[in-house]
Amino acid sequence: MALLNILKYPDERLHTVAKPVGEIDERIRTLVTDMTETMYEARGIGLAATQVNVHERVVVMDLSEERNELRVFINPTITVKEGETTYEEGCLSVPGIYDTVTRAERITVEALDIDGKPFKLEADGLLAICVQHELDHLNGKVFVEHLSALKQNRIKTKLKKRSRLEM
Repeated sequence: MALLNILKYPDERLHTVAKPVGEIDERIRTLVTDMTETMYEARGIGLAATQVNVHERVVVMDLSEERNELRVFINPTITVKEGETTYEEGCLSVPGIYDTVTRAERITVEALDIDGKPFKLEADGLLAICVQHELDHLNGKVFVEHLSALKQNRIKTKLKKRSRLEM
């Protein structure tokens, strides 16, 4: 088990579109374990492989207070989107930034679990928002890119300034 480095926006690698996982082998299982440990350590509720500079379609997620309801999505695809809702989102790749994003209210996602078994999940509320947020990462998109160009530029400037101050 190892903590992985989380890429920070506006790192261009966050715009890489993830490729499907061909085989769920020991390498993928180790990736899932390391991503899970990294997500918990960073106090996040979801993490996409793209965020740790692995460009394969893998997501880990745990929305529980106790941190004991891990969900693993390999090669996830949203097959149904219904309704519309807004929610204030944040992101481990965009630390300290929160803003309101409009997404589908209800979704159906199909994926493989850690054992390669296909499953279908119908989700609403925070789970639906989180799945859409993480799948955006796999498609090379960060949540702030749902915001206006003005807000995006302000966020980029703020994060660049913050990273210079941390050096």
